[in-house]
Amino acid sequence: MKIVSLTLNPSLDKSTRTDHLLPDEKLRCEAPVYEPGGGGINVSRAIKHMGGDSLAIYLAGGASGEKMQELLKEEGIQQQIIRGKNATRENFIITESTTNRQYRFGMPGAEVTTEELQQCLQALKELPDEVEYLVASGSLPPGAPDDFYGQVARIAREQNIQCVIDTSGPALQKAAEMGVCMMKPNLGELSKLADKEHISAMEQEEVAKRIIEQGKAQLLIVSLGPRGAMLATKDKIEYVVPPTVKQQSTVGAGDSMVGGIILSLSRGDDLSDVIKWGVAAGTAATMTPGSELCRKEDVEEIFAWLKHKEKTGA
Repeated sequence: MKIVSLTLNPSLDKSTRTDHLLPDEKLRCEAPVYEPGGGGINVSRAIKHMGGDSLAIYLAGGASGEKMQELLKEEGIQQQIIRGKNATRENFIITESTTNRQYRFGMPGAEVTTEELQQCLQALKELPDEVEYLVASGSLPPGAPDDFYGQVARIAREQNIQCVIDTSGPALQKAAEMGVCMMKPNLGELSKLADKEHISAMEQEEVAKRIIEQGKAQLLIVSLGPRGAMLATKDKIEYVVPPTVKQQSTVGAGDSMVGGIILSLSRGDDLSDVIKWGVAAGTAATMTPGSELCRKEDVEEIFAWLKHKEKTGA
């Protein structure tokens, strides 16, 4: 097993559809769909959808945590659960059928204890030698210190594991201080990493290179939303712009992108292909309804389109 994901603040996502979302009315909804969610868990699920394998380590508790375990088992995801005393949070997503507008209700995570956090760190210390990539993704739950992902990055470095951090705010900045293999900030997060209030498109390449020179990351994949992504290393800048697709939902697009990137890295692909697989997976996730992630056939079709575009220079 080359890839491990870590999720401290997972969620059980419940999604449904209704014709119109109206106040003070009894709304008739379709049968709900339950899916396991949260940064690292979605990365592991996306990797599985694309034909790869990973181990998902996550903190979970209560009936919602048991439901998550059951759903991940059904998907064939290898998992290691750190039992928490509080129930795993549940999120709610509703789509208005007549407009296809989506409303996403995110609930706060349960408070975690110092003991639970230490159990998570201990699980990372005991990872087998064949693990090459550790993806710590998602928000930190209440009770977790801002530097927790920095602690994760330090353990990964001690074990010669490439650490990938995908989070935001102080948690991202603290992890960057430790230095990681890869981060996937958006432009707002990139500006914070550079201690700036705002950066323009004209500055983003210079800022990304400076962050890499400072040792905060070896590789940056800057998410540009519908404009795709920018790859930055100490000696390379590359942009990938996705095709226009019929978008149904953006839920899990960022996690699918990370899944595509890590799976490609684990195969030893060239960096130009790594970012294409990431953009292909992220774009494919927007083509699926609700909280469904990318589909393998969509990812492969978009990747082939991107390769053809590169070859023809179109």
